[in-house]
Amino acid sequence: MSLFHPVNLVCPACNAVFTMPAVGSVNADRRPDLRDDILNDSFQDTVCEACEAEFRLQPEFNYLDVGRGQWIAAMPAGRMPDYLEVEDQVSEVFETSYGSKAPKAAQEIGDGLTVRLTFGWPAVREKILTREAGIDDVALEILKLDMLRNMENARIGPGNELRLVGDMGADLAFAWIASDSEESTGDEFLVARYAYDTIASDPEPYAALREDLTDGPFVDMQKLYVGRGRGAPPLPETDVDAILEEADEE
Repeated sequence: MSLFHPVNLVCPACNAVFTMPAVGSVNADRRPDLRDDILNDSFQDTVCEACEAEFRLQPEFNYLDVGRGQWIAAMPAGRMPDYLEVEDQVSEVFETSYGSKAPKAAQEIGDGLTVRLTFGWPAVREKILTREAGIDDVALEILKLDMLRNMENARIGPGNELRLVGDMGADLAFAWIASDSEESTGDEFLVARYAYDTIASDPEPYAALREDLTDGPFVDMQKLYVGRGRGAPPLPETDVDAILEEADEE
């Protein structure tokens, strides 16, 4: 089931204190309306009772969609620098709920779930949209890295995220989004889905990147610039380019 609990909030505009229900878990099979709210960027929106300022509660919940095979631990954007520690915590939660430490019936459900960790609303929305569009999220992250090589004004950096925001059929819509405000920092742009299909249909040339991206539940190209994973240093942009260029040659 989907669970909510009351939390006390301080309005960022007037400092008034009020209470709202915060989500602890979302079951999209039983509450598809909550899934729709996430996709519509309206989930956990609230209005200050004193000054009527609008703001959004940062995500901190588990998302389950058995029908689509998704289990997502959605965390606040500010926790991303500590993603390795959060990955350990999230993995333990999943193991207890649906993995090796869970009852047999729960393990059977867990066998059909893809486990992911996200930071911030744009990221969790993207994971849900990706599954809806029938897109492999690992191939999508490789596509993003490939796109960055050809962008003259790439906005990659702390607090700025390149996100899939729409599936147009023959094209995929992307936008640069600010992590703190969750607002677009530029116009949306389209990329032919064929570019994604080319990567998804032949994953072998990108094996090194896939290994780095999937060494834990946080599957996001941003991790390559924070720290490649367990025991590996951050990956310089030139190294990403080299790996992709080798894949092109193959």
